[in-house]
Amino acid sequence: MFFLATADADGWPDCSYKGGRAGFVWVIGGDTLAFPSYDGNGMFKSLGNVLRNPRVGLLFMDFEKPKRLRVNGVASIDFADPLVGSFVGAQLVVRVKAEHIFANCPRCIHRMTLEEVSVYAPAPAHEPPAPEWKKMDA
Repeated sequence: MFFLATADADGWPDCSYKGGRAGFVWVIGGDTLAFPSYDGNGMFKSLGNVLRNPRVGLLFMDFEKPKRLRVNGVASIDFADPLVGSFVGAQLVVRVKAEHIFANCPRCIHRMTLEEVSVYAPAPAHEPPAPEWKKMDA
């Protein structure tokens, strides 16, 4: 899991949690990461922001070790990205060309352990259920 920081065209920040099964973020080159965009809340805040302002920050957290890693870079979205079929359940793939990568002080990270992987995380031979909130009339 990681947190993705984006900003809109006016500079207003937004931060989103991005989760998946182990290995859902790939290193696809010496300075480039790729991660899937899964079905979300339909607001497209992260993706919309990337299309208007491609500068992003990624904060990877390991609550068990504890460790954290920051990646600042420039994101891109190609609606015909050939990697999209390589990520089960991906609607799109986001690529990030890293400009700065650095470890961050872990001393204040709370220790936590993974109890279970989310039932909504895509995986081969697994169809995530529709979330309850998507069934609401509102």
